[in-house]
Amino acid sequence: MEQPWTKSVTLALEGPGKYVTISNTTEASWAMIEDWPLEDAPALDRALDICAQVVEGKRPAEDARKAFLAAAAEAEIPVQA
Repeated sequence: MEQPWTKSVTLALEGPGKYVTISNTTEASWAMIEDWPLEDAPALDRALDICAQVVEGKRPAEDARKAFLAAAAEAEIPVQA
């Protein structure tokens, strides 16, 4: 079982007011692959690479969370504080 992030990320991924909560690297990866509004963007590509490294045990989970937040900012996806 994958370790949850220290703090979940809640964002409007499926449209305004439709918030979902992402709590680990696998969920973040699937969200970026399946539901992301951008197809090809630098922060998105970097976040996907970092998530893969976290899943492989090469980086800490917090790196994936930070990269996921950067990709959300790049895509202008609202994040709840």
